[in-house]
Amino acid sequence: MISVDSLSKSFGASVLFQDASFKINRRERVGLVGRNGHGKTTLFRILSGQEEADSGNISIPKNYRIGYVKQEISFTEKTVFAEGIKGLPEDSSAHYWKVEKILAGLGFSEDDVKRYPQDLSGGFQVRLNLTKELLAEPDLLLLDEPTNYLDITSIRWIKGFLTQWPREVFIITHDRGFMDSIVTHVLGIHRKKIRKISGDTSKYYMQIAQEEEIHEKTRLNDDKRRKEIEEFVTRFRAKARLAGLVQSRVKTLSKLTKREKLEKFKSLDFSFRSKPFNGKILSTITGLTFGYNSSHELLSDFNLSIGPKDRVCVIGRNGAGKTTFLKLLGGVLKPDSGQISYHPEVTAGYFEQTNVKTLEDEKTIEEEILYTNPDIDRQMARNICGAMLFEGDSALKKIGVLSGGEKSRVMLGKLLCRPINLLLLDEPSNHFDMESCDAMISAIDAFDGAIVMVTHNEMFLHAVADRLIVFKNDGVSVFEGDYHRFLEAEGWGDELDSDLSGNKEPEGSKSEKLNKKELRRLRSSIISERNNALRPLEKRIAELETKIDTNETRLQSLNEQMQSASEKKDGRRIAELSQEIHHCQADVDRDFEEFETLSEKAESARSLFDQKLFELDEIEF
Repeated sequence: MISVDSLSKSFGASVLFQDASFKINRRERVGLVGRNGHGKTTLFRILSGQEEADSGNISIPKNYRIGYVKQEISFTEKTVFAEGIKGLPEDSSAHYWKVEKILAGLGFSEDDVKRYPQDLSGGFQVRLNLTKELLAEPDLLLLDEPTNYLDITSIRWIKGFLTQWPREVFIITHDRGFMDSIVTHVLGIHRKKIRKISGDTSKYYMQIAQEEEIHEKTRLNDDKRRKEIEEFVTRFRAKARLAGLVQSRVKTLSKLTKREKLEKFKSLDFSFRSKPFNGKILSTITGLTFGYNSSHELLSDFNLSIGPKDRVCVIGRNGAGKTTFLKLLGGVLKPDSGQISYHPEVTAGYFEQTNVKTLEDEKTIEEEILYTNPDIDRQMARNICGAMLFEGDSALKKIGVLSGGEKSRVMLGKLLCRPINLLLLDEPSNHFDMESCDAMISAIDAFDGAIVMVTHNEMFLHAVADRLIVFKNDGVSVFEGDYHRFLEAEGWGDELDSDLSGNKEPEGSKSEKLNKKELRRLRSSIISERNNALRPLEKRIAELETKIDTNETRLQSLNEQMQSASEKKDGRRIAELSQEIHHCQADVDRDFEEFETLSEKAESARSLFDQKLFELDEIEF
C-alpha cells in the first residue's frame, strides 16, 4: 500500500497538481486519467523516484517494490530470451516458462526470442522492457500507455494478465475500453486537484460533470443574490430608519464566498467535410497480391467491394499487413498484381501516423493548413487550427517544436481541408487523450461517406465497424458483420491461448491443449468456409426478395389500371396493359423460382456446416 499526502508539483508558473492526497490499497487496480499535459506521467515519475515533488509526502512500506516500464533502451544479452530472463526474481530464476509465456503473450514469435534485442523495432524493444517488469513481479506496477506498440491480440492478452495480477496496478492509457475492463478504481487529475473514486471512467466523468454543474448553478445563484444585496445597500444606505437592515445586508455580503467561474477546457471539436457520392460502389479490389519479398505474400488474390456508407475496420497482429493494405488503398504502394479501382467521383482522405514526416519543420501550423488546399483562406485555416486546439498565437508555432501528439493533430487538421467521401485511417487514436478519442469517434460517426480504418482499439471497433478485414493465421479474410459478431463467430482462437493464471501448466496437459487448439482451428476454418459459401447466396436471395416485392407492387398497379381501362372500354390501352401484365407476371414467376432454388440450396449448405460444427462440438465434449 502507498499513501500520498499533500503532494504538489509545478513547472515554473504552471501548476500540475497541489495538495493531492490519496492511497493505493492492496490489490487495487487504479486507472489514472486527465488531459494531456496535466501531470499524469509526472506523477508516475514522482512515485517511482525519478522526479521530486515540490512538497508533500509519500509513504511506502519497507521492501515494497515499484516497477515502472522504462522507455530508455539498455540491453546487454545476446538474445531476447536471455534478456527476458534477467527480469525474473532471484527466487524464480529457474522459471523459464514464465519468460516464454509473457514473451508469447506480447507477440514475440519463436524466431523473435532468438534475435539480438538491439535488432528489434522500437515497439518490440519497449515490449521487452514491459516483459522484464512483468516478470519481476513488483508490488506496484506502474504502466504508462502499455497498449502503445501492442497489436490487438497482445492487448487482449495483457488485459487478461492484469485482471489476474495479484498485487497493485497503476495505469495510464488513452484506451478507455481497455482501462474500464481492468481497473477497480479511477484516480483523476482535474483542475490541479486529484481525486479517487471506486468504479470506472464513466462513473468518474459523470461525477465530475455533476459537481461542476452544481458549482455553476450555485455560482450564478450567489452572484444574483450578491447583486440584489448590493442594490439594496446602495438604494437604502441613506435611510436612517433602515440602517439596521442595511447593516445586516452588509454583514451578509461579507460572508458570501466568491465562487470563480470554472475555466472551460478546450477539446477537439471537428467534423470531416463530406463530398456527395451518387454511385453504388466506391472501390473494387480484385486479385490484390502484395509482398515485400517473394517468400512471403501479405496479400494474395484478395477481393473486396467498398460501398458508399461502409465502415470497414482492418484488424490483426502487428506485421500481418494491415498498414500495408491501407497504403495500397491510398496509392502509397503499388500491388504486385491485381487492381484497385475507384469510381471517378471518389475523393479520399488518408491519415497515417508516419505521414507526420511530410510536415515541414520551418512552416507554422497555420501555413501547413493554409497551403493544403487552394480553397482554404486564412480565416478557414485559423478555424481549423482552433478546432485542433491551436488557438490564437499557438497557430503560429513552428512544426519543428511540436510533440508527436501535436503533429498528429496538424495531420488531422490537414485532412479537414477538403471534402471527401472515402476516409482511410491508420490508428487514429494514437497520441490522443480520452476526450480527443471521444471526439474522433463522434466525427467518424457523423461522416457521410465510407471509412476504412486500421485500429487495435476495441472501443473503436465496437463503435464503428460493420465489416471487418481480418489478418489472422497467416491469411486475410473479409468478415461480414460487426466486431461483436466476429468475437462470437470466430474470435482470436489460439492466438489468445495463454495460461493467464500465472501457474505453470502441468506437463501431462500439453498434448490435450494442442488437441483443443486444433479443434478451434478447425472450427474457425469451417465457419470461414460457411461464410464464404453462404454470403453470395444470401446476397442474391435478398436481391430477389426486393425484385419480387417491386414487381408485385407494379403488378397490383397494372391490374388496377386494367380495371379502369375495361370500365372505359379502351381496347388499345387494354391490349398494352395485358402485355405489361404478362411480362411482369413472368418476371415474378421467374424470380420466385430462382428464390426457391437458392433458398433450398442455402438451407442445405447451412445444415451441412451446422452438422460439421456439431460433430466438432461432440469431439471437444
